[in-house]
Amino acid sequence: MRLLDIATYFTPREGSAPTVGAELDDDAVLRAYAYPEALTRPWIRVNFVSSIDGAVTADGASAGLGTPADKRVFDVLRGAADAVVVGAGTARSENYGGVRLPEWARARRVALGQQPVPPVVVVTGSASLDPRSRLFTDTDVPPTIITTTSAPADARRRLQNAGASVFALKTDAVFASGVSEILDSAGHRRILLEGGPGLFGTFLDDDAVDEVCLTTSPVVVGGSAGRISRSSTASLHAMKRAHVIADDDGTVLTRWVRTRSRDVAESSRSEK
Repeated sequence: MRLLDIATYFTPREGSAPTVGAELDDDAVLRAYAYPEALTRPWIRVNFVSSIDGAVTADGASAGLGTPADKRVFDVLRGAADAVVVGAGTARSENYGGVRLPEWARARRVALGQQPVPPVVVVTGSASLDPRSRLFTDTDVPPTIITTTSAPADARRRLQNAGASVFALKTDAVFASGVSEILDSAGHRRILLEGGPGLFGTFLDDDAVDEVCLTTSPVVVGGSAGRISRSSTASLHAMKRAHVIADDDGTVLTRWVRTRSRDVAESSRSEK
């Protein structure tokens, strides 16, 4: 993997940016995907992979589009996050389990004041999850479930009895603001949203997406696969390119940042 382009305005510390054209070692990849420092609220980072022709899945799952470079960055992003957020549909279709990290990554997180392993946070309006799934049985830390008071009480109770931390928003639907408030109250500021398209669309509608990490897999798919975001209405959100990374197999990894004045000010202060 080589860095092709970087916008240094977003570098958290002066001199920490990888060199353009350089082969990226593990430390350089970590620096390239560092969250802004001194965050005062949850920073929502979205990560997706798509084909060249825009398909978000191959044979019904995003795993079919994965490449070694995408897996490498996927692991880095998970290792940097305070919490990994996913919609219930994606958790079911991708057979989600808990986040797995090597010992060195756990030690690094502890040294930075983070929990050894980030929890998986599942967003579901109906609380329709199987307590016998890998989400509950194949994990080092119990999942967090964010649902609504409209979800059946017995369904919420089953998930809680399976070990999950269950939060019910007092709304008929799950909105980004409610999810962010719960994450913030738990001390989670570095947020990684892994899908699916519907949840991404919800956060876009609520103007809550700060950053998009997009891997373009060197394949074309065709078929009827959807896009990485989906919502009932369209809305434009301008973003700036933070970096472009390419692998020898043709994989292209981009990072896009939504610049807001207060975030730029915080980042500028942290660099001084």
